Amino acid sequence: MVRARQTREPQGGLRDLRVQVDGLRIHACASRRPVAGRLPVVLVHGYGMSSSYMVPLAKRLAAERTVYAPDLPGHGRSADPGRTLSIQELADFLPAWMDAVGMERAAFLGNSMGCQILAELAVRHPERVDRLILVSPTVDPAARTFRRELPRFLKTAFAERPSIILMAARDYLRTGFRRLRQEMRFAFADRIEQKLSLISLPSLVVRGERDAVVPQAWAAEVAGKLGAGDVRVIRGGGHALNYSAADELMRVIRPFLRESL
Repeated sequence: MVRARQTREPQGGLRDLRVQVDGLRIHACASRRPVAGRLPVVLVHGYGMSSSYMVPLAKRLAAERTVYAPDLPGHGRSADPGRTLSIQELADFLPAWMDAVGMERAAFLGNSMGCQILAELAVRHPERVDRLILVSPTVDPAARTFRRELPRFLKTAFAERPSIILMAARDYLRTGFRRLRQEMRFAFADRIEQKLSLISLPSLVVRGERDAVVPQAWAAEVAGKLGAGDVRVIRGGGHALNYSAADELMRVIRPFLRESL
């Protein structure tokens, strides 16, 4: 178990990248200097968010390998597709985006609902995925309604860096109430547990010790269905480990990513 403790942010290393995907202008944070000889890592954000809260982890990864953190359609600085895309549609978007940036295959790390998108991606497009890192995977079947999820979410908020509150509020305002509502419906309707045993890729599951949204029993079930071994637990960590415990998360995922060389 690794204790969560954030150090000073690394400086630089990232740039803004914009490409056209199916007529939509898509924004991503990307390495300023690509690293040759290693598969890139793609970071996929969670419900209502954008790549912004992936930046602490992206900066650390950029020092070692090429990294991308896209804003999914209708999120952050990416264009609005005019409707809310389902988990399946978001999974299908990622290979199209990879084609636009010239990427054949990558390791993928998702947080929260991003894990649901990646599970779908691994089932639908396994040839584009080298390995999966699921950080705080949702949705626990025992809390598949807003009424059950909200108390867990509020409890977990105290384990995060306070600055994420303003960042989340900004992202949620950009995403908009209608998309947030429909996206939540899609997330709750998605049965990630039925897909995990269909995935035969190297996988790693990580959760924070204080993450009430993703209890240990559920994280262990995810890891078991994936054949991923033991869940890696970050002591004192919350739900958004890529933001609030990026140093510790980096230590956990680094050996796993080295296997993709």
